[in-house]
This record gives sequence, structure tokens and C-alpha cells, in this order.
Amino acid sequence: MESNRDRVTPLRHSGWRLFARTVMARAYPRLIMNVREKWWVVFDIVLPLVGVCAYVFVYRANHAPADLIGFVIIGGAMSAYWMNVLWAMGNQLFWEKETGNLALYIMAPSSMMAILLGMALGGMVTTTLRAASILVIGSLLFDVRFTIASVPLLAAVFVLALVALYGMGMMFASMFLLLGREGWHLVNLAQEPVFLISGTFFPIRSFNFWVAAGASIVPLTLALDAIRQLSFSTGAELGFLDVRTEVMALAGLGVAFLVAARHLLHQLERLAVAEGRLTESRA
Repeated sequence: MESNRDRVTPLRHSGWRLFARTVMARAYPRLIMNVREKWWVVFDIVLPLVGVCAYVFVYRANHAPADLIGFVIIGGAMSAYWMNVLWAMGNQLFWEKETGNLALYIMAPSSMMAILLGMALGGMVTTTLRAASILVIGSLLFDVRFTIASVPLLAAVFVLALVALYGMGMMFASMFLLLGREGWHLVNLAQEPVFLISGTFFPIRSFNFWVAAGASIVPLTLALDAIRQLSFSTGAELGFLDVRTEVMALAGLGVAFLVAARHLLHQLERLAVAEGRLTESRA
């Protein structure tokens, strides 16, 4: 007969341990995906690189300065993050609802913030590999010369840009779910126009000040401008704002989007508990 001493009590985590383990568990599928689905890596590198090459050849045909070709390469690399934020973060909860997993997330003892943070971290790692591949291959193909002004400042811009972008993705995830199928249309709508207003393939300074300032609500805009200023000798001349101003703005956007995401996720959980269901639209 089994005694109480021989029984194995399952280890239960709570608090920050539960939060951390949830983040790691949710990041794992996105990390292991690259090992199991190698063809997706090829498609995510080759196809965006084709689009980047098209813009490079347009600049070369018009005898544009060499640094503008580098602007295009960086824009193509950073655009991978925006696509990941839209499709792998913004629409994630809607897809989970369609596949029947969302109810499990709501009932789980861990927070929705931890689940989305795990998705974000997994997406950051995989997308960084793809963005780095585009950057390296594009730079070698077109002989791009970088002049790094400050490595610590460049690293700070990159990290803050990722925090702000994925904070926006977390906010989109709950917002698009609450909107229902209208969120799907917003994802499609926000894809190409953001490439234009963020200056993905040209300096944002080409717009007038107020258009560029309005476009800065998307973290990709300020991130691209700051990275270009720090990476090329003519970057400061073509920059929109001072780099340190853009760093502070990115930090502010990151905090604002994370707070908004937490509020919307709390609202989502409250509605799920109060109604017992997640409807497509609400009055």
C-alpha cells in the first residue's frame, strides 16, 4: 500500500515563477519552429530580399547617393519586425479563438500578459535571425558601407524599438480580438501604408514635419530614422529629429503601449469572465 511519504506532490508555481515559466513555455514553439520548418526561413529571407532589390535598382537607375541604398537595406530588414508584429502578434489571439485555444488561455492560472510576452520574445528571436540575414546578404550584394557613430546608442535604439513594436503588437492582439473580424481587415490595411508613412525605403524627412510627426506614432518610423542616422555618414543630414530625442520618444511609446496592452488584456479577461463567451463584436 502506498504511503503518504512515497507520493510525489506535483510542483506548483505561482507569482513571478509562474510568469517566467509561462513566458518560456510560450516562446518555445516559436523558437523550435525554425528547426522543424526550415523552408519558412528561406521564404522569409528570399522573398523580402527580392522586394528590397527592386528598390535598390530604382535608386541606382536614378544615380542616388550610395547611403540611400543602405537606407533601403536597413528598411527591408526592419520591415520583418513590423510584419511579425502584425501577423504573429496582432492577429494571434483572433487565430487562437478560431482554433479553440483562447478559452484555455483565459482559464489558465497564468496571466495573458505572460502568454503574449512569450509570443513576443519567441517572435523577436526568430525575426532577428531573418532581419540579420537580409541585412548581411543585402549589404554584401550591394557593397553597403556603414559608419557607426555610437554602438551603445545604436543598441539602445534597437532594444527600445523592439519593446515599443512588440508592446504595440500586444495591444493589437487584444484590440483586434475585441473588434472581431474587423481586426483582420485592419491588419491587412496597416501593412503597406505603414511601409510608406514610416519611410521604410526612403528618409522620413521627405515628408513635411507634421506628416512625419504623425507617422512617429508607429515605432518603426523613429527606429528607422535613428538607426540610419547612427549607421551612415550622411544619416544625420537626412534625419528627422535628433537621435537622443528619438530614443526618449521610443521609450515613451514602449511604456504607453505596454500599459495600454495590460489594460486591454484586463478588459478582455473581465468580459470573458462576465459573459462566459467571446463574441465577434460588442456594442
